[in-house]
Amino acid sequence: MPDIRHFLIRYPVSLLVIAAVVYLSFFRTPSTGLDNIPNLDKVVHVCMYFGMSGMLWLEFLRAHRHAPAPLWHAWAGACLCPILFSGAVELLQAYCTAYRSGDWMDFAANATGVLLASAIGSRLAVRRKGRR
Repeated sequence: MPDIRHFLIRYPVSLLVIAAVVYLSFFRTPSTGLDNIPNLDKVVHVCMYFGMSGMLWLEFLRAHRHAPAPLWHAWAGACLCPILFSGAVELLQAYCTAYRSGDWMDFAANATGVLLASAIGSRLAVRRKGRR
């Protein structure tokens, strides 16, 4: 069973992106002129989780370039886990903060970002596997 150092070495940028997403999910957002743009927050959600999942896919592919791992490992770690993480964040926002609210549409936007990144990441993985 790998320890925490394994993940720190293989997925350093992904861990920083995850930390940034956690921070952005729980800090008090200032009021700006952009508040008037409809659904801009959904675009931000798609981008945040696209970045998280995409970086997980890229670091998975980099970490396993010499010793390939089963593709389901990447799907579990770069698709399923971020979607579950997103759901947990939305629940924590709803029940553990007074200044944030959990939203099903935010969850759907998060999942959309993850699925878009996973479609690209899995395509890259299959293409790389075909070259071997």
